[in-house]
This record gives sequence, structure tokens and C-alpha cells, in this order.
Amino acid sequence: MKCIYCGWTESKVIDSRSTEELNSIRRRRECLNCGKRFTTYETIETAPLLVVKRDGSRQPFDKLKIRKGIIKACEKRPVSIDQINEIVTNIEKELSSDLVPEITSKKIGEMVMDALKELDDISYIRFACVYRKFEDVSNLINFLQNLDNKKPN
Repeated sequence: MKCIYCGWTESKVIDSRSTEELNSIRRRRECLNCGKRFTTYETIETAPLLVVKRDGSRQPFDKLKIRKGIIKACEKRPVSIDQINEIVTNIEKELSSDLVPEITSKKIGEMVMDALKELDDISYIRFACVYRKFEDVSNLINFLQNLDNKKPN
């Protein structure tokens, strides 16, 4: 590991511990040349997941895009950032456990909608309006009527 202060390539590990999420190891190191200390993180290298967009193009999976969309849908709603992060983490875990190299954006959108439906109705409807690309109010009304028909009495 290269020292960030002097560039020396040899260091010793002083302390190692797992992060709270248990998905990486934090290592405290000391440079054998200058004696300064620095921190490194070791994580598991995973195979990249590609998202197949509606137009057929592919791009790397980006959990920050999902998070940003959920935050926008939950704006001014009683939804905490911890709840949003939990949705994103759960979706990411589910996708990585499927062991498939590609996933459609439609599947990801449905996963987000399912999670929001359980969390907050208004956030769910906001996300659905953008995700389903409603052209006019009649599309939204049809969607809401179908939603209302599916609710148990």
C-alpha cells in the first residue's frame, strides 16, 4: 500500500476492524519510511451489474440514481433518510444476490415502487408518475382507480 504522504510502498497494519455494514475492513496503517499513519479500506470486488434501459442501451448500475429518485419522490414527506437508505440497500442486496449480469430498468423501477408503496402512498404516487411517464391526468386517474380497487376492504 502506497503512503499518501511520502509515496513509500511499504507499510505495516496497526489495527484492523470491520465496518458497521460488515461489507469492508478498515485498516489503520503506518508508513515504514516516514512513520505517518493513514487508513485504508478493503472491500470485496464484485462483478459489474448492467442496467438495460428502455431504449436498449446499457449502463452500469448506480445506487445513487435510485437514491436520488426516491429522495425526490419523498420530498416534504414524513420519510427519514434512514428509511430511504434501507430501501436502496435492500434493492442493491436483492440485485447482487440474483447473480445476473444484467437487469432491466423496469425491474428496478418496480422494486422501488413496491418499497415505496409499503412506506408512503404519496411518495409512491409521485414516483409512479415519473416512472410510468403519465402523459396526462386521465392516465394518473386510471392508475389511482386501479390502486384503489386493489386495496382490501
